[in-house]
Amino acid sequence: MQGRQKNHLSHNQSFFCEQIPYLMKRQLLHTPEGVRDIYNDECEKKLILQDELLKVQKQYVYHPIQTPTFEFFDTFGREIGTTPSKDLYKFFDREGNTLVLRPDITPSIARCAAMYFGEEKMPIRLCYMGNTFLNNSSYQGRLKESTQLGAELLGDSTVDADAEIIAMVIDCLKKAGLKEFQLSVGHAEFFRGLTDAAGLKEEQEEELHDLISNKNYFGVTEFAETLSLNDNLKALFGMLGNLYTGSDELQTAKKYASEYPRILAAIERLEELHQVLKIYGIDKYVSVELGIVSNYQYYTGIIFAGYTFGSGEPIVKGGRYDELLTYFGKESASIGFAIVIDQLMAALSRQKIEIPVQYQNELIIYDSKMRSEAIKKAMELRTDGRNVELMARDISKTEEDYRTYAKQNHFVNVTFM
Repeated sequence: MQGRQKNHLSHNQSFFCEQIPYLMKRQLLHTPEGVRDIYNDECEKKLILQDELLKVQKQYVYHPIQTPTFEFFDTFGREIGTTPSKDLYKFFDREGNTLVLRPDITPSIARCAAMYFGEEKMPIRLCYMGNTFLNNSSYQGRLKESTQLGAELLGDSTVDADAEIIAMVIDCLKKAGLKEFQLSVGHAEFFRGLTDAAGLKEEQEEELHDLISNKNYFGVTEFAETLSLNDNLKALFGMLGNLYTGSDELQTAKKYASEYPRILAAIERLEELHQVLKIYGIDKYVSVELGIVSNYQYYTGIIFAGYTFGSGEPIVKGGRYDELLTYFGKESASIGFAIVIDQLMAALSRQKIEIPVQYQNELIIYDSKMRSEAIKKAMELRTDGRNVELMARDISKTEEDYRTYAKQNHFVNVTFM
């Protein structure tokens, strides 16, 4: 009996071992959770979109910069106020240093600026494009790897710099083909000044931050009712839930904030920014949202996020970070933004906005006896700047097969030789 049972187990083990190569092959066909392949037309359109947005940045005379895909852990450490450690992809090099895949490109730009532009006294304009990595839960299809395109204006603390960055964001979104979108603009010091004036403890501040981040404004109202606040602070807390704050509301907010300098300065900066945006003629795309907050703790001034139909997440985020560079040894007031290309493309697709692709490829199919002539013909056309694909003819395929292939792949001309 025992012998038969032993043979039975051996048979199961043998079967399982036989299945391992098959299972491994199937697994290799799939990507890990939170990442995806981009190919064919989608990849072509993504590259075109990125190129068009880079042209906008060049029109503002921003200079390209590339930073490493991975950095030392401390570049994104907690004291800098970027991504929580649990959301980082961490690994070690041979020397035992902790390295991370970048979750955010701005701290890398700050490090570069301190390293290479430490003595520069004039404003520095930099633009970039690269992939970022977040080891968070992939709920609702959220990607763990995404492409960001952004710009940073370093060494300029003026409201003019705030307006320039926002103007560039709007030009980029319009260049992408969006017609309807909105930038919600706030100020980091409104929230911090309010929590300071209310005397909130750290855990209370985190609770309020989470409520606002989740757009739980009913929860914000309930939270405020648990605090001992005077009438002015109650009114200011009530404004945290306003998705749009007009000029009259800002004037009212200033009256409520008259005894709180941090809050008042934030409101006045937003007012001044609105006036500059009017000069650009883009104020219709911008709405003031006093309750806007960011998960990046390094923001110190103007903060914003851009939304459009067909994207549950912001397609662009940005803000002022006047103290970030001090962690790398340079005093420099700065502001920047990052467009999430993947979110932008998803929104364009859902709004049925086409990214124009100019197909100019040609296809030459040749028999073996015409190999020399076909290769020379392709070389001549390529020298003239034309795009040519060469394909040796397969006798098992018909001319109609090749024409179907050409149509599916958008060839503008097919030549048989």
